[in-house]
Amino acid sequence: MYEGIHHVSLLVTDLKKALYFYEGILGFKQSKERPQFDFPGVWYDFGNTQLHLIVHPNGKARRGTTDLDSRDGHFAIRVKDMDKLLKILDHHQIPYLNKTNSQTGWHQVFVCDPDGNQIEFNA
Repeated sequence: MYEGIHHVSLLVTDLKKALYFYEGILGFKQSKERPQFDFPGVWYDFGNTQLHLIVHPNGKARRGTTDLDSRDGHFAIRVKDMDKLLKILDHHQIPYLNKTNSQTGWHQVFVCDPDGNQIEFNA
């Protein structure tokens, strides 16, 4: 009945800062599928899944911190080259929580975007 996760949406307060983080640092590519909504935002494609960034200053779905906590709310993106990702994060001085020997059996790295949305990268 269920085919998978279609998209994850995250609230951001400053689209310019978010674009720099997701595109300028992480290298995400914008989807051309986003309609012309009456609010700012951007969509990214990852295989059959999308990430939607939505500017919504009064939204309630915020962590309220950029502290890294692997048990706190997050979504995960599988990466092909963890060493490359770590070099990018180090180069841009992005703090991360590095779990090389996670009980999951895969290497996990947790980061926060400028609004505190937490992302797990795993390989």
